[in-house]
Amino acid sequence: MLVLQLSKSSRADSALESFHRSCDYGYKLSSLSCNPLLNLLIKNRRIDEADTVFKVMVRRKFAPNLITFNTLINGFCKVGKLRRAVDLVEDMKAWGVSPSVVTYNTLVDGYCKTGGAARMYKADLVLKEMVESEVWPNVVTFNTLIDGYCKDENCSAAMRIFEEMRRQNVSANVITYNSMISGLCSEGKLEEALRMFEEMKVDGLLPNVVTYNAIVNGFCKKGMLVEAKMMFEEMPDRDLVPNEVTYNTLIDGLCRLGKMEDAIEMKRVMVKKGVCANVSTYNCLILGFCRNKDMDGAKRILDEMGEKGVEADFLTYNVLINALCKDGEVVKAVKLLDEMVEIGVRPTYVTYNTLIDGFCEKDNLRAAFNMRARMEMDGKAANVVTYNVLVKCLCRKDKLEEANSLLNEMLERGLVPNSVTYDIIKEEMMAKGYMPNIDGHLYNTACSS
Repeated sequence: MLVLQLSKSSRADSALESFHRSCDYGYKLSSLSCNPLLNLLIKNRRIDEADTVFKVMVRRKFAPNLITFNTLINGFCKVGKLRRAVDLVEDMKAWGVSPSVVTYNTLVDGYCKTGGAARMYKADLVLKEMVESEVWPNVVTFNTLIDGYCKDENCSAAMRIFEEMRRQNVSANVITYNSMISGLCSEGKLEEALRMFEEMKVDGLLPNVVTYNAIVNGFCKKGMLVEAKMMFEEMPDRDLVPNEVTYNTLIDGLCRLGKMEDAIEMKRVMVKKGVCANVSTYNCLILGFCRNKDMDGAKRILDEMGEKGVEADFLTYNVLINALCKDGEVVKAVKLLDEMVEIGVRPTYVTYNTLIDGFCEKDNLRAAFNMRARMEMDGKAANVVTYNVLVKCLCRKDKLEEANSLLNEMLERGLVPNSVTYDIIKEEMMAKGYMPNIDGHLYNTACSS
């Protein structure tokens, strides 16, 4: 009982110590005492310790129940350890505990949040296993799969799941439609999204702010700002209050069309309506000014961020650094790198690769390699993009042997060449009559592509 009380009081260390002492003294604890401890450890992201507790339970024959397994499976899925989660599903079957709809939904969610075609395929297999086990999927199951496929930019698969949902007489809700509409708009399938929007209303479901934001985004992506504004203006008539996502989407749409004065005015309206401009708002404006080659305008927005107490993030600096490098102002770009480090914003691969490319465009190889060294000192090993930029620069300066050595270094580090690498080999090396002395696979691919 002490383990239970300590766990309910959120005293993880004391509860864990009490658990181990109870085991040492030979007490047999029930799942009623152990489950809250497992839950507490997982909430604190102490997943390995939770797994140790479970293994002790099994070794001492403290019978785990459905809650035990679901708690652990949820914990492992949340930290991306899906293989262990799947093993636990098999363990629970061996213990005679049948997986529930919650068990399967947790696995589906784990695969969907990880993303990628292979993971989504496995999520689909979980759905199939559910049906075969006569554990019937519910709206949460289908919504998770639909959202996963939409975020993976595979709306055709999401639509297949949507139709399967209907076949199984599971009613779609607002979340279902929002995922579909958002996914379709992101893929540029605006007409299909608008059909879903109308279908949603026919089903008796009221679109919410998320729905309207998705449609506004769809119109903005197509450059249809008039229609986007019409949707925006319709929101108050539906008792919906536009939020920062709504305004940021419109501001970004205006910036993409180069309508910077209108974008600034939209930000003014946003603030007047009591919606705070955030870092995304300012990033959209900075990117817009940079696209228009108006660095003074971009700098004014950056200064305003500081005045308003909005902290710049890595995207803010990456946009500015990229714009300066494209203008050939690499020295100024490096000063921005120094500034971002000074204020505690961590540079990304994009930051460093942009600067390396900037120096290469200026034919300053020494500075480019120095920036690569700085990048690696920052704990970021050169990636394929880094090597591609440096190899291309060496080739342009007819330093083909050095380029060849760099390619070999890339391969030795276990990096996989991409299509850009092969194009560089063909166009910058082989076209000049130089046959690279490198890994056979890379050479053959370069020749055959």
